[in-house]
Amino acid sequence: MIPRYTLPEMAALWSDQRRYETWLCVELAACEAMERRGMVPEGTAAKVRSAATIDAGRINEIEATVRHDVIAFLTQVEESAGEPARWLHLGMTSYDVVDTALGLLLRDATDLILAELDALRRACRDQADRHRRTVVVGRTHGIHAEPTTLGLGFALWHAELGRDRRRLLAAREDISVGKLSGAVGTYAHLDPGLEAEALAALGLVAEPVSTQVVQRDRHAALFQALALTAATIEKIALTVRHLQRTEVAELFEPFGKGQKGSSAMPHKRNPVLSENLCGLARLVRGYADTAIENVALWHERDISHSSVERVIGPDATTAVHFMLRRAATLIAGLEVDPARAKANLEITRGQVFSEALLLELVRHGMARQEAYTIVQRAAMAAGASGLSLHEVALRDEAISGRLSEQAIARAFDLDVTLRHVDAIIERALQS
Repeated sequence: MIPRYTLPEMAALWSDQRRYETWLCVELAACEAMERRGMVPEGTAAKVRSAATIDAGRINEIEATVRHDVIAFLTQVEESAGEPARWLHLGMTSYDVVDTALGLLLRDATDLILAELDALRRACRDQADRHRRTVVVGRTHGIHAEPTTLGLGFALWHAELGRDRRRLLAAREDISVGKLSGAVGTYAHLDPGLEAEALAALGLVAEPVSTQVVQRDRHAALFQALALTAATIEKIALTVRHLQRTEVAELFEPFGKGQKGSSAMPHKRNPVLSENLCGLARLVRGYADTAIENVALWHERDISHSSVERVIGPDATTAVHFMLRRAATLIAGLEVDPARAKANLEITRGQVFSEALLLELVRHGMARQEAYTIVQRAAMAAGASGLSLHEVALRDEAISGRLSEQAIARAFDLDVTLRHVDAIIERALQS
C-alpha cells in the first residue's frame, strides 16, 4: 500500500504549544545572561524553568481579551511560575522573542526537510545504479531525439537535489539569527554583549543591524530555496506523468493492492502521486513570492509581514516536507518496462541515429550541409518506406558510396552512442 503522510514531526513543530515553549526558551536564555550581569536576581531563570508550565489553551484564552500574543504568553507564564517570572522580558520588545523563536523554528523545520531530501536523493541514486543501462529514447520538444538511458535521468535528479540541498543549507545559516536589541534595534535597555551571549546559548547569531525585527531577506532566501526544491520535485513528477501516458508506458507509479484509478473506468491507473506533487509545487512558489513581498517594511517595522508568516511558515515547510517524502516513495516504487522503452526507441526505425550517420559522412570528407541534406532525405525515405534508416543508408549510393558497411554500422551502434553514460552517472552521483 502507498503510505499516508501524517508528518507528525512537522505538525508538532508548528503547534501553538511548541511556539510558546520556544518563546520561553528565548526568555530564559536572555534571563540567564542578565543574571550573569547582575541585572536580575541570581537563580531567577532556574526558578522559572522549574515552575513554569506552558498552557497553550490558557494563553489563547488570555489573548482573546488582551489582543496581544506575547502579553498573553507572559501573563500565563507568570500565573504558573509566580513572582520570579516578573523579571522575564526585562528591556525586551515582543519581536525580540518572536523573531528569535522564529529563527529557531525555521532552522528546525529546515533540518526535517533536509532529512527527507537526503532520503529522496538515496532513492534517485539507487535507481540511477539500477537503470544505468536501461536504454530509452531521449526527447527534445517532446519528439524523439537520440538514445539515452533511464539511469541518466535519475542521476540528473540526484545532482539537482544536491544543489537544492546546498541552497537549503545556506538559507538555514541565514535564518539561524536572532535579536535582543529592543524596539528599534538600538539596545536602549540591553547591550550587544548580552544579546550575543543569550543567542549563542540558543545556537543562533545576532542580526548585525536590526530594527524591531530580523530583516526579512533572510526569510525570503529560505522560501526561495524551498520553492526551488519544490520545482525539482515537480520536474521529477512531470517526467513520471509523461512516461506513464498510455502512448508511452515506459514507467509507472507504484499502485497498491486494492487501489482504484477511476470511479467510472476500472482500467485506469492514473499518475495521481505525481499530479499531486505538481499541484503542491504551485503553492510553494506562491509562498516564495509572498516572502519576497515581506522584505520591504515601513521604517523600523510594520505588522504587514506578521499575518503572512503565520501562514507561509508552517504551510511552506510542511508542504515541502510532505512533497519530499512522497517523492521518495514514488521514485523507490517506480515500475519500469524496459521492453516498452526499447519498442518506443525503435518506432522511428533508426532515425534517432541520424546525427551519428551525418558525422560519419563529415569525417569521411563530405561537407556538413551536403551531408545533412543527404541524411535528412534518407531519414524521410525511411519514414515513408517502412525500411530502417540503416537499410536506407546501405541502399543510398550517396551514403554507401562514401562509407563502408562497417562505418555505417558504427553510426547505429548503441554501445558507441552510450559509451560515456557510466562516467556521467558517476560524476553526477559524486555531486
